[in-house]
Amino acid sequence: MRFRFVVAIMITIALSAIPAAAQAPKAAAKAWTPPRLPDGHPDLQGIWNYSTLTPVERPKDLADKPFFTEQEAAAYQKRLMQTRNVDLDRETAPTARGVVNGTVETADLANAYNEFWWDRGTQLVKTRRTSLVIDPPDGRIPPLTPEAKKKMALLVEANQRPAQGPEDRPVSERCIVRPNSGPPMTPTGYNNNFRLVQTPGYVVIFNEQIHDARIIPIDGRPHLAQNIRQWMGDSRGHWEGDTLVVETTNFTGKAPFRGSGENMHLVERFRRTDKDTL
Repeated sequence: MRFRFVVAIMITIALSAIPAAAQAPKAAAKAWTPPRLPDGHPDLQGIWNYSTLTPVERPKDLADKPFFTEQEAAAYQKRLMQTRNVDLDRETAPTARGVVNGTVETADLANAYNEFWWDRGTQLVKTRRTSLVIDPPDGRIPPLTPEAKKKMALLVEANQRPAQGPEDRPVSERCIVRPNSGPPMTPTGYNNNFRLVQTPGYVVIFNEQIHDARIIPIDGRPHLAQNIRQWMGDSRGHWEGDTLVVETTNFTGKAPFRGSGENMHLVERFRRTDKDTL
């Protein structure tokens, strides 16, 4: 099976998949013509991988640098790959910590897994951006409001108390939803794959993480009523030229993405830029 790649993610008011040419630091190459389905829309179908070495947020030591040069990108990739492919020593594993796409993760205490089992990506995004966040210009997600910080603190406190039952454990731990599997889809340590299927009137995104299928109507129907809330929200799609635009609302607030709430309005954009890149 040949894997294909989702090039990057941007965050403005919402997260979206971004086309490679739109963010490239060099002049765009000649436009590529995608294959078409009988309805005339581009064929986006396939199994896609969205793992990447590019962090979601720009590292603070790269604060004023939105793009790497070719040489800098090669050196950054080499350093990360060398670091991540060194198996942790059993004696240091209980206290060792690693960074995965900007998130600190504790090493497996029992040493059950080495780097062979992780799927953290092997390349930066093609645009050589230093973060997946492109707006704000500093490449970092704005801080939480004071009210949101209070809510997050209460959530952390609740998760630290002994559970009275499975309902007291986080939904990601119970494999109900995972914040990275979408929407929106963001890179993590493993399961960074999804299958995209197009049918008349619908697009289906089936994610490897948690194995949920997001069935997205593209026939112009309105969103569900505001009192109906779903784990993955309520998605509706439409075409803008060769770009599939998916808007998702009606989240539950029980699985917030990076501190967002139930009223998050997520916009994703999918456009195929070559035979192996979405």
